[in-house]
Formats: sequence, C-alpha cells, structure tokens
Amino acid sequence: MKRIFVTLLICACGIGMWADDKTRTPDLQIADNSFFDPTRKTRTEEAYKFGVEYRIEFGFAQHYQHTHRTSFPEMYLNGGQVGASFTFLLPMHFGLQTGLHYSILYGKADQHWRSMTAQRVQMEVIKHKVVEHDLMIPIRVYYTVPLWKKLNLFFFTGPQLHVGLAQNDNMKLDLSEGVQEWLESIGVPTSKYDRYADELIRANIQWDLGMGIEWDRYRLQGGYDFGLNNLVKDKTLRKEKHYLSEWGWYVTVCFRL
Repeated sequence: MKRIFVTLLICACGIGMWADDKTRTPDLQIADNSFFDPTRKTRTEEAYKFGVEYRIEFGFAQHYQHTHRTSFPEMYLNGGQVGASFTFLLPMHFGLQTGLHYSILYGKADQHWRSMTAQRVQMEVIKHKVVEHDLMIPIRVYYTVPLWKKLNLFFFTGPQLHVGLAQNDNMKLDLSEGVQEWLESIGVPTSKYDRYADELIRANIQWDLGMGIEWDRYRLQGGYDFGLNNLVKDKTLRKEKHYLSEWGWYVTVCFRL
C-alpha cells in the first residue's frame, strides 16, 4: 500500500510540473523591443521610399547688382517670384529637385556725374528706374529632418541657371547739355534701353543655399543665390576689370499637388 502511495505522489508531481511548463509565458525582456514596435515596418518603408512630388510656389525676391568700374549703378531690385518644381524622392530622406521659376523685379538708383559748369555743381544726375524679368532653373539636393508627425525641417543646396529675359532701364535725366553730349560720346546710354540687348550676359550662374519648414503639403522656405560670373559682355571692358554680378535672396510658400 505504501509503495502504491509513493508511486501516485511521483506521478502527481510530474503532471504538475508539465502543466506549469505549458502555461509559463516567455520572457519578453530578452527580446529586442524595437521588434514589437508596430510602426517599425512603416518607418523602414518611408526611409527607402521613391517617387516624385510636384509643387507650385510664390513669394518675395530681392536681387542685388554689385558693380565695379562700370557705367551701371549698384542697386537693389525687389519684386515677386512664382514657379513650379518637381522633386525626385531618394532613400534616407534625400531628394533631387528641379523646375522653372519666374521673377519680375523693380529697382531705382541715382547716378551722379561731374558737372562741367560751376552753376550745376552736384546737379548732374541720371535717375535709373529698372524693371527686370528673369527665369531660374535650379538643381537642388534636399535633405529632410523629421521632427514630429507631419512636421519636417529641410535643407537644400545646388547650382542654378539664372536667365535674364529683359532689364529695361527707364531713365530720367537731370544733365546739362555738355555732360549729356560727353556721356553719349563715351557710350553711356541716356535714353530707355534693355541692358541685356548689348551690354550684359543673360546667363547668370549661381549657387543656391537655403532651408525651410514643412507641415503636411505646405512649405515655407528661404534661400540665397550667390552670383558666380561676371555679366559684363564686352571683352575689352572685362580685361579692364569692369565687373557686374547679381546675387539675391527669396522667401516663398510652396504647395504640394
């Protein structure tokens, strides 16, 4: 009888241990917690996604014409800028963007000339009023930094071809007859004309650098365009160190289609 009781006790203990082993839960602490993140797959797909995004934009632009030893005065040109762009999405939050932008700008400056008569000291002046039309073709590399949900910070840089369509100089003269004749004899214009027609190179090579913030489909961005080449067309004047370059900055609002 005693032998039977011991046998039953051993069987009961064995069944209890087997049942406990079946109901024991795995120790999750030894696993990588990121494996159980429900957004893990989504975030991986976003980091390596490809595609194309289309945007339209509009905003304010200001250009600065820096001159040296030329008959052009230095001036600021202010106006509006509109455009359209498309961005190729690349892995790891990079993008490559190009497009076409148009700007119309207005500026004015007074240019003083030495008087030839004592009666007109400090009165020899040409008042320049310039209207400029431009096209810009940028090639920008973008990098996006996700901040929170649909809020992103981004940076961009790259070359830009700035094409001058027209730069009409509407002048108002306050010159004596002798000064006006002298200016015309040395080739300085004294009536309305387009500077790009004979005197300036239309192709302005620039380097664009900027940043902005994005929320969902909207972007607010700003940048600066560094002018890299001399726009004076005449080779003789270029050898004599005559120089004109055009730089600029802008702030635009963009909408993704």
